Amino acid sequence: MTRTSTRKPVSGDYGEGRRDAARAFSKAAEEAVLLAEPGANTNPAISLIVLAAIAYGDYLTAKRANVINQQNHAAAPKLLRDVLGSALPSAQENQFRRILGNKDSAQYGTRHASLAQAQHLLEDLQEFARWPEDQP
Repeated sequence: MTRTSTRKPVSGDYGEGRRDAARAFSKAAEEAVLLAEPGANTNPAISLIVLAAIAYGDYLTAKRANVINQQNHAAAPKLLRDVLGSALPSAQENQFRRILGNKDSAQYGTRHASLAQAQHLLEDLQEFARWPEDQP
């Protein structure tokens, strides 16, 4: 039997590991954006921003329901909403969607992302990350 859902069950401590990964990706993204020069291709920094957001989403769903999203990252915001329901602020969900919307172009595209775009997405990540970090 094949899995039709993008949900994957995980152990109770999985979420803490994903939170640690999210923090590391976020720090690496901040450093990459800080060191980027105008005109540089910031796709690698944006990729780190996306990976941080995914890890924060996994942290929340693992912590609350012992599940994570697997394979289809476009479905991650839906899983987050399914798990958290009305406890998920719409602003956080929208930021999550906006960040994930850059995954394919940053990781597989050929167009160079600008420093301004990376800075804007980093701001979105920082705003998105405050909420999971403040959850009990």
